[in-house]
Amino acid sequence: VASDPAKTIDAFQPLADYLAANLSQFGITEGQVKVAPDLDTLARWLKSGDVDLFFDSVYPVMIMADTTGAKPILRRWKSGIAEYNTVFIANISSGINTIQDLKGHTVGMDSDASTSAYMLPRAYLADAGIKTVLQTTPDAQVTKDEIGYVFTHSDENTIQWVLSGKVAAGAIGLQVYNDIPEADRKNMTIVAQTEKLPRAMAAVRSTLAPEMVDAIKNLLIGINQTDEGKAILVKFEKTARFDEFPGGADSALARIRQLYNLVKGG
Repeated sequence: VASDPAKTIDAFQPLADYLAANLSQFGITEGQVKVAPDLDTLARWLKSGDVDLFFDSVYPVMIMADTTGAKPILRRWKSGIAEYNTVFIANISSGINTIQDLKGHTVGMDSDASTSAYMLPRAYLADAGIKTVLQTTPDAQVTKDEIGYVFTHSDENTIQWVLSGKVAAGAIGLQVYNDIPEADRKNMTIVAQTEKLPRAMAAVRSTLAPEMVDAIKNLLIGINQTDEGKAILVKFEKTARFDEFPGGADSALARIRQLYNLVKGG
């Protein structure tokens, strides 16, 4: 799921070609990259068999597991990291220093398909006993006991909206924050941080043959052992490697389900 199909295809195609070239024993002749505009589309593709393998953060993978039976198979070290979390950022001149200060204000979040810029921050607020309300515009009125949230449609927009004062705060991944140029970051303050979750996952459709699943896992786990594989991973959004989930895939999904239930209840 991505908002820029051309950019995504460019990053993913070398990996798709690599897998296809090494899965000929299963009748695979080419690797095709399909970019879904939303989770509903991805779910249809998984159910129909149009998609065999996909990569996403833990929240979308959980949704696909629950709606289509998709199975996470490996942890992906996207951008070189195994785990990540969310930071709430505010303009340093806003006077906002704690989560409680955000009551009556609006927080910018990327989209409702994001783990770090939607599910984690909303679960954090729900766990703190704070009600969140979706707003259609950043300047909509929010009651003094609630926190509004509005979709910015990209982390870059969230950052700019915080800097310009369009929103009182933003929710982004910690690594996204660390990559902000120092000239802008010095004008921001971190209000709060969430717990950590796996950065990303590789998952397969429920009906994929177990033999092919095992072959895909072995290829992904070993891909960083060759110069060719390392180059493919760099192109693939600076992925460092793939490995097994330390506590098992089920435990990773169990935690995000708990957070999801917090959000539904809040």
